Amino acid sequence: MQYRQLGKTGFNISEISLGTWQVGGKWGSGFNDKLADEIINTAIDNGVNFIDTADVYENGLSETAVGRVVRSRSERIYVASKCGRQINPHVSEGYQPDVLQKYVEETLKRTGLEQLDLIQLHCPPTEVYYRPEIFERFERLKEQGKIANLGVSVEKVEEALKAIEYPNVTTVQIIFNLFRQRPSELFFNEAKKRNVGIIVRVPLASGLLTGKFKADTLFTSDDHRNFNRNGEAFDKGETFSGIDYNLGLKTVEELKEIFPGVENLAPAALKWILQFKEVSCIIPGASKKEHVISNLSVYDFPDLTPEQVSQMNEIYKNHIKKEVHHLW
Repeated sequence: MQYRQLGKTGFNISEISLGTWQVGGKWGSGFNDKLADEIINTAIDNGVNFIDTADVYENGLSETAVGRVVRSRSERIYVASKCGRQINPHVSEGYQPDVLQKYVEETLKRTGLEQLDLIQLHCPPTEVYYRPEIFERFERLKEQGKIANLGVSVEKVEEALKAIEYPNVTTVQIIFNLFRQRPSELFFNEAKKRNVGIIVRVPLASGLLTGKFKADTLFTSDDHRNFNRNGEAFDKGETFSGIDYNLGLKTVEELKEIFPGVENLAPAALKWILQFKEVSCIIPGASKKEHVISNLSVYDFPDLTPEQVSQMNEIYKNHIKKEVHHLW
């Protein structure tokens, strides 16, 4: 495992960390505590020391599992959670300082932790980024010892750029992968100037970039890759990075030509992200421990050559850029 600094938090965290959206099993399959513990322990056993969760993941069961495992381990494990998505309807007016403080306190109870290493606003409406009173409340929570740091999880580059204008925003979680390259143009440079940590989510475009999906691959009715392809439930860009599924499959076939004989493209996709030194860590998910091992096999994969990187970027420019680059 390799480690990088998470911006001005000062935390030295694993480049490949763990996202826990589906840690208790596949999306929609119900939560399995034993499986969740197995996945999280496997990650920690292999050097992962940063775990990202959220209060809405399986209605708090993900947070409970993360807290349970972390408290049982002797290693220093950094725990990040998120709040705000419980607000319904999910509009700016619902974001009130007292409401958010209540969510943080409930997360502390579920995890059993005395302090959260990082709490992140969970993809709030754009208007929230223009309300200083929201960001100020987290300073009070820090003074109270309930959180160590504030971050944001964003949908759009514009939101990220606005968020880091607040001095107490220490991290930004953002979608960045071979199919979503816009953040590296301006945002990465601005984040570096402010020493803001960058947490990359959806690094494999909801699994598309593993190269294992086909036109007839079936997803369960409760899986967002089935019901949210056009943004019916939440931002379209969260599912397959906003790419049309069939276009994604076609594009991945070209990607396979760059890596002949490689069955699992995930390590190549993760290597592509890690070439950006501004990135603090990547948080791929896992619904079984084998996914954790697959993600960590990035270290067994040969370094990408300049020619391979150029070819990968050409695929994006030729097929993907015109579809998504301007949207997020």
